Amino acid sequence: MTDNAFDTARGSQPPLRTRRRLRACHECDLVVALPPLRARERADCPRCGHTLSKRHHRPAQRSMALACSALIALMMAVSFPFISFQVGGIGNRIELSETASTMIGFHQPLVAIAVALTIIVLPAVYLCGMIWLQYGLLKRQPLPFSRGIARSLSHLHPWMMADVFIIGALVSLIKVAGMAQIEFGMAFWAFCAFAILLLYTTQSVDSDWMWFSLAGEPLAPRGVRTGETAAPQKVTGCPTCGLINRLTAEGHGQCRRCGERLHARLPHSLQRTWALLAASVVMYVPANLYPIMTTTTMGHTSESTIIGGVVELWQMGDWPVATVIFVASVIVPVGKILALSWLCLMINRSDELSNATRTVLYRITEFIGRWSMIDVFVVAMLVALIRAGALMSITPGPAALAFGAVVVLTMLAAMTFDPRLIWDDPQSKHADTAEPDAPGTAR
Repeated sequence: MTDNAFDTARGSQPPLRTRRRLRACHECDLVVALPPLRARERADCPRCGHTLSKRHHRPAQRSMALACSALIALMMAVSFPFISFQVGGIGNRIELSETASTMIGFHQPLVAIAVALTIIVLPAVYLCGMIWLQYGLLKRQPLPFSRGIARSLSHLHPWMMADVFIIGALVSLIKVAGMAQIEFGMAFWAFCAFAILLLYTTQSVDSDWMWFSLAGEPLAPRGVRTGETAAPQKVTGCPTCGLINRLTAEGHGQCRRCGERLHARLPHSLQRTWALLAASVVMYVPANLYPIMTTTTMGHTSESTIIGGVVELWQMGDWPVATVIFVASVIVPVGKILALSWLCLMINRSDELSNATRTVLYRITEFIGRWSMIDVFVVAMLVALIRAGALMSITPGPAALAFGAVVVLTMLAAMTFDPRLIWDDPQSKHADTAEPDAPGTAR
């Protein structure tokens, strides 16, 4: 990737006074002016390194082609057999949708809804919306409701987990490979292709270009200075389309371009984060105390907790699978709870070095949270596939719902935490003015 090279030493020049293509970093709130970008270039925040804009070659054609391909692969994945197994002359074959629908028969409707939404419904909605948007942009005449769709799609990305489901499916199949004969159907390979294409589709979106094509680029409010924090200037950057908008005296507003509600800082960010973390800790207790699934083999029934399953896999010699489940089900959720708690506790201590380190920790915490769903997907896959009566069968336990709640609550906790609070000066959070920072730069 080629970076646009222009960098100004901190404090070496006065703040720029331009109203064109200004952005306020979503992670540190620094106001910068975007430079012209060519294909495969990006502009990063000079203070925290957050990517403000990425330019792609032929963005509409690229996203349209990837979205259409991913949607075709998804249609194939739900139309053909997914996986089959056979043991002792008894076998079973499932389709992708059965990984969710089977959970309803075991009185786990919330888990079934979560699985269906994250691997089929939300990705399908995202891809259809993307095709709708890019088709209008290719015609150079946006279709109706394009702004609302573009704004909605930006909120769906964290909840699409096709890639996580693939890892969960592989883990579950490795667990039963020694006990039964496993065969992959056409839908399995189609879903693998879908997961890869969906990932490329989300990465291909040029949000800056898309919103410019949909609604132009209104000038920033008068008097906005680059190289300074946005909040003391009573402005903020839209988290959806990036446009800088003027806020009311109370620190609220609405984006002029996409209609998103705006706040100088997310209201009650720390209180909401603490509440969600407390709820996730409460749910994490039954998630580990109760069995996550019950296995019946040759008439013998045994219950497995999350930790118990890890220990059993390790003793059986499946240490790679045991390691994956231990990291996803124990290290990641516990680490995320501890990291967010530490960020909330340290929010009033501010210095330039620790701010950058804490911002990196926040990014890692936000990224890894969704991968804890691996254990839930493993249970959904095994319950749907292993149904051979007293010979071999698996049923879900109450811990599946509790652990799924932990994953959702920790993801919401990361979303409600406002990383801009990390960079606020504890002594002047509510001041009307602030010391000038580096002039708006990008690389």
